[in-house]
Amino acid sequence: MADGHRIDRRDDVQPATVVVLDVGKTNVKLNAATASGTILETLSVPNPVVEDGPWKHHDLHTLSDWVFDTLATLSRHHPLSTFVSSGHGSGGVLVGSDPDAGDGAALPMIDYEQALPDDIRMRYTPLSGSFFDRGSAMMHGATHQARQMFWMQQAAPKAFSRARCFLGVPQYWAWRLSGVAVSETTVLGAQSHLWNVAEKRWSPIVGSQSWGDILPPFAKAWEVVGTIRPAIAKRHGLPSNMKVLAGIHDSSANFYRYQAAGFDDATVVSTGTWIVALSGKTPLERLDEHRGMTCNSDVHGRPVGGALTMGGREFTHVTGRDDAHRNADARLISRMIGQGTMALPSFGDDDGLFPHSAGKGRIAGPKPADAAERKALAVLYTALLTVECLDALGSSGRVILDGIFLRDPLYAALVAALRPRCDTVSNLDTCGVASGAALLARHGSPPASVAIALEKPRVFHYPPAELAAYVRSWQAAARQSSMRIST
Repeated sequence: MADGHRIDRRDDVQPATVVVLDVGKTNVKLNAATASGTILETLSVPNPVVEDGPWKHHDLHTLSDWVFDTLATLSRHHPLSTFVSSGHGSGGVLVGSDPDAGDGAALPMIDYEQALPDDIRMRYTPLSGSFFDRGSAMMHGATHQARQMFWMQQAAPKAFSRARCFLGVPQYWAWRLSGVAVSETTVLGAQSHLWNVAEKRWSPIVGSQSWGDILPPFAKAWEVVGTIRPAIAKRHGLPSNMKVLAGIHDSSANFYRYQAAGFDDATVVSTGTWIVALSGKTPLERLDEHRGMTCNSDVHGRPVGGALTMGGREFTHVTGRDDAHRNADARLISRMIGQGTMALPSFGDDDGLFPHSAGKGRIAGPKPADAAERKALAVLYTALLTVECLDALGSSGRVILDGIFLRDPLYAALVAALRPRCDTVSNLDTCGVASGAALLARHGSPPASVAIALEKPRVFHYPPAELAAYVRSWQAAARQSSMRIST
């Protein structure tokens, strides 16, 4: 595999550098950071997926080569002291007893966008428990770690029975480096269907399927589970005393960064492949599994209300393949609003906030004339989806926007315009996951300032009454569209 693409490099290297492996669905990044969350250097590579075998799966063997080679590169640039991984919560790895046996996996890691066999889907559903046992509605494809485990168990019972344990993505990498297997609450609280966050217990499927022995004991995200294995340190020239932390769910790492900075009351919206809104203030009784809402966990194991939708994928469906990555034009957004052009959910395979909408996405009203108008419509659409997430959570106070959508300044401007009586701010730093994960290295130490530069979005000028009327029309059409019966 290629060495990856260098995103950023700074020469102000500081001691006690934390290395953060951030495993996303689309890309993987290795970051060198200070313990106060300042990113010093980032290297990235696409997260490889292959089609062969019993299911579409992530190529952990190829990715492992890149991870260890890149760790070696970073160790020549920075005095690495601590390793921590963050990762998406929609996948896990069934591992054997030896982290050096190939990629360590007992069976290939299922790509969560892989469609489930019908018999697995139907047999799994009645086993999955209540909403709080699952933490979410049934999502698309092979999403949910418990569903992947069930599929593996049915498809390859011998291999499954010989496996040592099932690990979330961050804990898999902690195990590869340290040899110590643990579970962690933010990862299992990210719709794994294995852990009931509200009641702090295993979901019933763990007992009914006799999975207790392959789900390892819990560790806190910030806990040192071990040091780097001597064989790995010697093979790749890594520091022999490098500590390995348990690791954390990616959106939870970003949320933790704001908690550490004192923004406990804010709703945080992370943007990328998913729009993920998290609030520690949303009452549990408000969570509605039929509206894309979830019950997540913060690093302390406390419930966090969530609302999510695959906004990045919806954005791409609207822009099309010829998107030139130009920023949206405010005049074209105003034109889309004025002529009543609407992108209605959902173009992808996930319902998101609108039940039964998967695959029914469409553009209503006059069609965009070119790529620039499609970009304008896509930015408007994702802002509307963001506000739907916030409304679902009952968020009326401060909202902090961050992530890749902020590369286009009109996204934040539109979210602010769509909720004019609320406080909307943005953080243009797109390294929130890595920064939050790096902060785990000093968890429990004397408080230190965590500087986050929050900005007020630019103003999107449009008559408020007309904008509000467009929003009401879009909401009505989106709900009606989601209930249409596919022909």
